[in-house]
Amino acid sequence: MTALDTGFVRSQFPAFAEPSLAGKAFFENAGGSFTCKPVIDRLTRFYHSRKVQPYGPYEASRLGGEEMDEARARLAAMLGVEGDELSFGPSTTQNAYVLAQAFRDWLSPGEAIVVTNQDHEANTGPWRRLADAGIEIREWEVDPDTGHLDPEDLAELLDENVRLVCFPHCSNVVGEVNPVIEITATAHAAGAFVCVDGVSMAPHGLPDVGEMGADIYLFSAYKTYGPHQGLMVIRRALAEMLPNQAHFFNADALYKRFTPAGPDHAQVAACAGMADYFDAFAAHHAITGDARARAAGVQALMRAHETALLQPLLDFLAARNDVRLLGPRTAEARAPTVAVDTGRPGREAAAALAERGIMAGGGDFYARRALQAMGADPARGVLRLSFVHYTTRDEVDALLTALEDTL
Repeated sequence: MTALDTGFVRSQFPAFAEPSLAGKAFFENAGGSFTCKPVIDRLTRFYHSRKVQPYGPYEASRLGGEEMDEARARLAAMLGVEGDELSFGPSTTQNAYVLAQAFRDWLSPGEAIVVTNQDHEANTGPWRRLADAGIEIREWEVDPDTGHLDPEDLAELLDENVRLVCFPHCSNVVGEVNPVIEITATAHAAGAFVCVDGVSMAPHGLPDVGEMGADIYLFSAYKTYGPHQGLMVIRRALAEMLPNQAHFFNADALYKRFTPAGPDHAQVAACAGMADYFDAFAAHHAITGDARARAAGVQALMRAHETALLQPLLDFLAARNDVRLLGPRTAEARAPTVAVDTGRPGREAAAALAERGIMAGGGDFYARRALQAMGADPARGVLRLSFVHYTTRDEVDALLTALEDTL
């Protein structure tokens, strides 16, 4: 495998040429990544010359609709699913809420859904609310010391009443990468569908949803170098079973069934810029093959780069006795999203780093259940340090120096 060319990568992100950001290292990527230039260019073009109702007979309308279709088709191919199995909504939280309403109508009282306390609230809160409709909610709990979700514990929760298992590909505070293929196989064997929250994992390379077998996969474009949209894969077999949540005349369009409000046309079209970026990345690093193969190659190179940068940070934090590192201590087992309980409010720790040119986050990150389960005070919150493939070794070194000064 060739080494990731950070010079090329950073040239694709205007933020790295922005004077107001000069001298600052960005370590809150889990809250939203920088946007790549192809997305910005497409968004600008759409607002300049395509900002009309799409799919009409005149050129501006036709071109706008074609760009929206292009985004769906190209990203679906990279994800290993059919084009109409991918839809766009205003956010992952909203997409999960709409899905939960569909399940509310589809399930019967006494049937069950499994959720975890490792999740971001977007993929646990909407499902838990179904208890009001008589749906049984079963909680798959994390290990309080490590935050780990044990697949054997899930097996004990499954029976003929369970219809859906909801879990994260990667927690936004624990960081551990969960074995989606194994968990999905276990759930399917028990007759249950799976809903995977991929928000914290997709920024580290688009997943092959087709290979994983997930029935639902959710992630956010604004964390994968794009605009503020939620992307939602629902595989056909499940999508056709669930009741339509959109206008009645859109019921036959799979990608419209779970988007009751019209999406932001410009942002959907701009998502094709994400595919532009991944393709440019692949071409520059001599990654070839069809869209799915290129996406896999891009993911592998991104992860290799991130893993090499992550281990020194984990080693530094694990060696200290004045902080608590949440989640695995080996880079291979996790994403580069690192939560640390410093014993003081997370926002204070982030503010101290900001004075040293480090942009990081502090708080509960909508993962209050996970923090509480691990004995961390959600009100105090944690310091979160997160990066992606455009981060450099020099930036990690700067982070370690700043942490030494502030901790």
